[in-house]
Amino acid sequence: MENLVIDIMNNYGYIGICLLILIENIFPPIPSELILTFGGFMTVESNMTIIGVIIVSTLGSLLGAIVLYYVGKILNKERLIKIVKSKYGKLLRIKPKDIESADKWFDEKGNKTVFFCRFIPVVRSLISIPAGMSEMPMLKFIIYTVFGSLIWNTVLVLVGAFAGDKKDYILNIIDSASYLIIIIILIVFCIFVYKLFKRNKKDKNK
Repeated sequence: MENLVIDIMNNYGYIGICLLILIENIFPPIPSELILTFGGFMTVESNMTIIGVIIVSTLGSLLGAIVLYYVGKILNKERLIKIVKSKYGKLLRIKPKDIESADKWFDEKGNKTVFFCRFIPVVRSLISIPAGMSEMPMLKFIIYTVFGSLIWNTVLVLVGAFAGDKKDYILNIIDSASYLIIIIILIVFCIFVYKLFKRNKKDKNK
């Protein structure tokens, strides 16, 4: 993966970085930490600049986020409710009111969620889908996505630019932190699903 990222950056420069980040947003398993850190390191070894790398990486983040936003818009609330009312919904033990509650919550707190989730591995990509499903105004979505991505990208590009010989060591630290955050998110998600299951079971017994 590391060699592939470096080859693309060497051959395509800014365009390569933009495309890599765009793809990373659509397919979260591709690590933006690797792309951005090495993008920053490339500013030391090539004619690319820190500002240039930050701009094109943020553009890639926005374009990828918009793609997933429209995926969410196509898979809208009404379609989800239909799925939930089917046998698949019964298997998942999710009710239409759960979808309505989630949609209402996103309407109230979606702006902050889109912004802060840009700093969380994997979630920073997937958050665009519920934003589209809840029909978050596109202008707001773009503003919060750009500012959140800009901060995240700037930090990692600067880390790469100033890391020098220690770039591999720093990258390992970033990877470890990312895995830790993902584990925490999974634990929180499991707790949420358990509470939802317990609440539905309690409602069913009434």
